[in-house]
Amino acid sequence: MTDLRQSSCVPCRGGIPPLTPEEVARLAPQAPARRVIEQDGVARITRAFTFKDFRAALAFANQVGELAEREQHHPDLHVAWGKVVVETWTHKIKGLHTNDFILAAKIDALFEEVRRG
Repeated sequence: MTDLRQSSCVPCRGGIPPLTPEEVARLAPQAPARRVIEQDGVARITRAFTFKDFRAALAFANQVGELAEREQHHPDLHVAWGKVVVETWTHKIKGLHTNDFILAAKIDALFEEVRRG
């Protein structure tokens, strides 16, 4: 299987079905800390990242934002004191796409870099 961290998101124009549960299960090991949830009938992947304070959480959220801009795939970010929750799904198809797992794997790698300092 291709390392998703080495892939790039491709524009999704809609008109394709979301990933099947089997496809999600195949991609999930490359973003193992993520949970698949359903909200408003739409599958998404989510992860909470913890930090020592608000400033560190905000700095990480900004780094995620820069990464999302480079990938042209944008998650929902929820920033709180010492925590950033990242929710990712593909709005155009109202579900999960390979891009969501690519971005998740890259965000997880970014978090590991931040933790190492």
